[in-house]
Amino acid sequence: MTVASQPDEPLLLIRGLTVGLRTRSRVTPLVRGVDLEVYPGERVGIVGESGCGKSLTLLAVMGLLATPPLEVLSGSVRLGDTELTDAPERVLRGLRGRELAMIYQDPTTSLDPVQRVGAQVAEGLRAHGVGRDEAEQRVHAALAEVRLPDPVRTARAYPHELSGGMRQRVMIAAALVGNPRLLLADEPTTALDVTIQREILRLVARVQRARRLAVLWVTHDLGVAAQFAQRLAVMYAGRVVEEGSTRAVFAAPQHPYTAALLAAIPSASGLRQELGQIPGVPPDPARLPAGCSFEPRCPHAVPACRTQDPALDRRPNGSAAACLVPPAQWST
Repeated sequence: MTVASQPDEPLLLIRGLTVGLRTRSRVTPLVRGVDLEVYPGERVGIVGESGCGKSLTLLAVMGLLATPPLEVLSGSVRLGDTELTDAPERVLRGLRGRELAMIYQDPTTSLDPVQRVGAQVAEGLRAHGVGRDEAEQRVHAALAEVRLPDPVRTARAYPHELSGGMRQRVMIAAALVGNPRLLLADEPTTALDVTIQREILRLVARVQRARRLAVLWVTHDLGVAAQFAQRLAVMYAGRVVEEGSTRAVFAAPQHPYTAALLAAIPSASGLRQELGQIPGVPPDPARLPAGCSFEPRCPHAVPACRTQDPALDRRPNGSAAACLVPPAQWST
């Protein structure tokens, strides 16, 4: 997959984003100094194990962190010329739906079971002052765009009358109906079977290309990332440990954690093989190691890894990785 040429300025620019959990006794960083950018017309994936900070990063961008106890401790999130981290709620409400929108993981819990589908898709439009007749027309157009059959009839249905794949298409329509420039997706295909999952990925990619949307897609599934994302950010223990084009990351991972994730993917050849495993468990965010967070689980760690937490460094293949030991020196 080739990455389209990028304009000079990213639509979304994240620098040094740190999100913490504040209690009476301490503040525990859960997202630690994340740097990321998404350009217009680009599809970027964030991958990593559950609990690594992927979804919190999206919620910080949307201004939807559960505050308290969660809060942005430091860093910057800019959408175009607008700084989001300290924007008043009225400003964020004006941006949500119009400039940025989000597809959530589970439509069953995201959709109100006692409201008709059309009313829920129209909710964002109505909040931005769109009249009833125009909102209805735009809802029908959005439902048709995501290829739901008979949009007028679907708009009158209740969520329980639709299949899981149809409900997820409704969530996509709700995110797209306000014509945002940035689409955030929090593992929206996780609960779907493989066939429906593939259909949803193709649907979002088609709409993204047609509208030249910027998309930031969170997933723990590297297969989904390989199908959809043009560029990847790999997160571990709250920080980005590798970033690069999807092709480069899959062909030559530069961080041992990325390599371990790839080794755990079943072979497409169908041949039986022993899958790789990552020993141990992710670290407790409240008790992170002094050096590299992955060092206790890393087969290639050297003594310096116990005391130094490396920054993201650019590598010859165009990727960036936070690792003291280059792949050429990894033990076999």
